[in-house]
Amino acid sequence: MSVAFAHADDGVVGELEALLGDRVSVSQSVREHHSHGEDYFDPAPPDAVCFPVSIEEVSAIVKICAANKIPVIPYGTGTSVEGHVTAPHGGVCLSLAQMNNVLEVHAEDLDVRVQAGVTRKQLNEHLKDTGLFFPVDPGADASLGGMAATRASGTNAVRYGTMRELVMGLTMVMADGRIIRTGGRARKSSAGYDLTRLFVGSEGTLGVITEVHLRLFGIPEQISAAICQFPSLDAAVDTVILAVQLGIPVARIEILDALMMQATIDYSKLEGFEAKPTLFFEFHGTENAVAEQAQQVGELAQEHGGSDFRWTKAQEERNQLWQARHDAYYACLALEPGKRGLTTDVCVPVSRLAECIRKCSEIISAAGFTSPVVGHVGDGNFHMICLINPDDKDEYARAKAASDKVTDLAVAMGGTCTGEHGIGAGKMDFLVREHGSGVELMQSIKSVFDPDGIMNPGKVIYPAD
Repeated sequence: MSVAFAHADDGVVGELEALLGDRVSVSQSVREHHSHGEDYFDPAPPDAVCFPVSIEEVSAIVKICAANKIPVIPYGTGTSVEGHVTAPHGGVCLSLAQMNNVLEVHAEDLDVRVQAGVTRKQLNEHLKDTGLFFPVDPGADASLGGMAATRASGTNAVRYGTMRELVMGLTMVMADGRIIRTGGRARKSSAGYDLTRLFVGSEGTLGVITEVHLRLFGIPEQISAAICQFPSLDAAVDTVILAVQLGIPVARIEILDALMMQATIDYSKLEGFEAKPTLFFEFHGTENAVAEQAQQVGELAQEHGGSDFRWTKAQEERNQLWQARHDAYYACLALEPGKRGLTTDVCVPVSRLAECIRKCSEIISAAGFTSPVVGHVGDGNFHMICLINPDDKDEYARAKAASDKVTDLAVAMGGTCTGEHGIGAGKMDFLVREHGSGVELMQSIKSVFDPDGIMNPGKVIYPAD
């Protein structure tokens, strides 16, 4: 499926302006803003940026692009880290920022329908008086459409699941401009192919997500957070392995290695902690259930040399604690100001986690880089942030080679090249290594849904020969 793409020339821009008026921009500053995410890739600006406010406008934009074989690049909030929103072939960036309405809340059925531009924080603010919340928390205030597109996960996944489990249905605009709806409000269905699961994680390469139907949860009666420090990374991970094996329903379990903890202490002004391997916990449930969970995990931690838990039930203090965790990436950058972060995103069976982190740290260190580790230890997903000089091509090449070795090691341990960030432009080779001939089937699916290859080209899979 080799395609010669066209650019959005004055004629095409004129068609878009006739449709959207001043909600089309070709200014350099707007195009530059939409040329990259929170990643290490060279910016690649689109020819034009459109800001639709309805599904019908998205459909009309895509039809114009399809008629002219112009690439379409969906854009949420730009927080992706694998080059998802770059426009290597030019084309039209379709920003969903103004499609940010919460459409339906069914509190009695624990579900909600939103436009794709609604962010997770916006949704939870909207829900705060209903006693419900949406739990997927990737750290950044990402759009829910983008989170569905990348099959996002985050700190709460160990208890509540990922976007794969919590998306009930989608409204999509396909490559020819057709509008389709998948899934529904029923909690289960055996009707036909599961198109919802196909589109969740498709990263804009099969169509544009315009609406998302999501499962909700009741806000727990009691929430407690705690920090526990350990003499070694293995001791921390072994504590988690036992907690998982015993079925203790911990809501969040995050791990920071000693270097990451030092960066977090400095950046987020955490007082009273040392630069040691550290676990962040959160427990949800009734008051008695939370107390029982905490006691069980505390006993496991003590068996592995963990410090006494430092507890907080106050929402403000819990928010401060988790904000420090979410700011880990920026804390890393503060270690060496002026550098950028090349972030890994592997996931392995939890039993291999400590071994994998240790070996991966050795790989990065041998290449001569500082690389703190932070991860969702409850499900075996961790990130190494390799700090590089963005203007040093040789340094970038060495860091990328080391990162590739990390990914290869994780796959060899029965893991995956990406636990939550997605493939984007950065891990297409690893998708082939991980899935082999299965990628050929993915290419066939792509050719059916997007025969001209205009949907976010250069991402996820290579064009078929």
